[in-house]
Amino acid sequence: MYNKNFNILILLVVFMSFVVTAQVGPSDGTGAYHDEVVASGGQGGEPVLGEGRGVMAKPGEYFGQQGQMMQISQNQGRFGLRVGGVNADCECNLTQEEFQNRTRLYARMSEGRNFEIKVMPDVASETALERLRLRNCDEDCEIELREVGVGDNARLAYEMKTQRNSKVFGLFGARMNVRAQVDAETGELISVNKPWWAFMATESEE
Repeated sequence: MYNKNFNILILLVVFMSFVVTAQVGPSDGTGAYHDEVVASGGQGGEPVLGEGRGVMAKPGEYFGQQGQMMQISQNQGRFGLRVGGVNADCECNLTQEEFQNRTRLYARMSEGRNFEIKVMPDVASETALERLRLRNCDEDCEIELREVGVGDNARLAYEMKTQRNSKVFGLFGARMNVRAQVDAETGELISVNKPWWAFMATESEE
């Protein structure tokens, strides 16, 4: 009788272990419970901070590293990052890490490196507008967060495209397409591009 009850107890323990394993999933990163974490580089259910291997960015409002409010949106595979009333679109693989109620954002570069977005679009916009001598970014203005450069020189940058009024030879009015790029990590102005005939034109303060 004792052996029979002991065998039943053993069977119950084995059965319960199968049930728990089925619900929780294996702890080696192969179960459904861990798929998202492992795919994004996390270990033991936690992201690896400082390496940009957090979870895929999700739409919502977050506090950035400087305490600023960030709004993340997503539409047809493109992310939008809005800070201080300035929005930048990004067709990129955006991930986020949470640490002490602050959010770090990263974009994966084409060679696989994760690039931290330290400069927000409102700050980058101010830098570009100042260099282009524009007061604001109006309806003709577009800001995109994109990869620029190649190889070891590749980096993430905000690219502002807009038009401004000018006069060729000081007589003929013309709309000039201008573009400025600002490094998304350092805030450094990378480049300013204007049409080839810009040297013949004067630009008014707008």
